[in-house]
Amino acid sequence: MIAVEKTNIPGWPEPRRGKVRDVYDLGDKLLIVATDRVSAFDVILPDAIPEKGKILTRISLFWFRQMEDIIENHVISPEVSDFPPPFDSHAGLLAGRSILAKKADVLPVECIVRGYLSGSGWKSYTQTGSVCGIKLPPGLRESSRLPEPIFTPSTKAAEGHDENISFDRCAAILGSERAGMLRDFSLRIYERAREIALKKGIIIADTKMEFGMLGGRMVLIDELLTPDSSRFWSVEGYREGAGQDSFDKQLIRDALVGMGWDMRPPAPRLPEDILSKATARYKEILNILTS
Repeated sequence: MIAVEKTNIPGWPEPRRGKVRDVYDLGDKLLIVATDRVSAFDVILPDAIPEKGKILTRISLFWFRQMEDIIENHVISPEVSDFPPPFDSHAGLLAGRSILAKKADVLPVECIVRGYLSGSGWKSYTQTGSVCGIKLPPGLRESSRLPEPIFTPSTKAAEGHDENISFDRCAAILGSERAGMLRDFSLRIYERAREIALKKGIIIADTKMEFGMLGGRMVLIDELLTPDSSRFWSVEGYREGAGQDSFDKQLIRDALVGMGWDMRPPAPRLPEDILSKATARYKEILNILTS
């Protein structure tokens, strides 16, 4: 299986390339393509994971449908036959990994909801007893379930690492009304998703979402509850007090740390067995969540 690391459509300007997605500006719409690129520690790796983009797209579409009664999303159609020319002539490249989307004004804050203490949240808690300015009860351990999910936004960095911020800082950036809406929508989406996933034996430890404004309405954009934006743990394997085996990029992060990488570009090449295992993990969580 050949990985799709980037796309180009003959006769169309080169897209804007994010860490994973290629975005074609169609004027009042966007054509968003999920490639097989992979990033870790906010650095794009030199190796791609075959089929990853298709898996991310299928998972996002599944979750967007689950949340339609909570908030509008940006999806117009994932079907290549609905794409305008010349994109409708490139099904071999675009099918299964692309969506035609409404063009929203992206809000410059990433919305993170944490239901469990892990990653940078756990690190912050061990140092300060709080996460993004939210004081948490004493005595929590790594991977502890929090008394209530918490909203911990971050700034969006074009390059390098995003920065965790307090809700007050978020309100200063967006205004208190929009910040409050972001928090409310994010928590409602997370709580709905957590209930759905638990019935399938999956814990959603935390997740990251993005929103935009469209004609005065707030809409959900980008991806939703994928292995790239979330930590998924098995209910059966969950053990409080330690790191968890995750259905996400954690095995890639662990491999890179084990190689002694300093988390600055360029990233090292990954062994083939790690790439194969990553593809298998992505497929596994797709099948669990969408079956």
